[in-house]
Amino acid sequence: MTVNSNNDGSLDDGRECNSCALVQSRRSFLRGGALAAIVASMGALGVSARAASAMSVGFVSGSRRNSAGTHTVSYSLPATDGAQIDHDNEVILVRWQNEMYAFNLSCPHQHTALRWDDADHRFQCPKHHSKYQPDGEFISGRATRNMDRFTIRRDAGNNIVVDVDAMLRSDQDLAAWTAATLKV
Repeated sequence: MTVNSNNDGSLDDGRECNSCALVQSRRSFLRGGALAAIVASMGALGVSARAASAMSVGFVSGSRRNSAGTHTVSYSLPATDGAQIDHDNEVILVRWQNEMYAFNLSCPHQHTALRWDDADHRFQCPKHHSKYQPDGEFISGRATRNMDRFTIRRDAGNNIVVDVDAMLRSDQDLAAWTAATLKV
């Protein structure tokens, strides 16, 4: 019997196909394509192909939990400095100089997804070119404030827990925004 895969991830006989080789190879292709797009965009910004391909940016998918009315996402503690982007939860997790930060993926100016520029060790908005330090502090551009942070903590293990319901803006509560870090 021949069973064909449909565009919605199901098979003709009604079974789900989320773990079949076709879906898995498509996911790998899309992840590779996304990384290639980042490398290409870094080249457009004047970063060499070698530097862009060696950048310490990764894509992650955190474990989302909903309990007691709060939504948290858990990530493994990164071993080295760099940025990890979780598109599903709209979180950027950064380890930088013995500190951990969790940021909203969107630029505070017009909510465009931010990118990490490893060559210059900063974030940049591809739309209006606002620039931010690795700790989220505003450097230049059209934005008028720092990147938005989430509260962050370490659980009993070696995981980083981000409360995605607790987004902090530096222009509304600078003390809480400043405190939203974790020593590693």
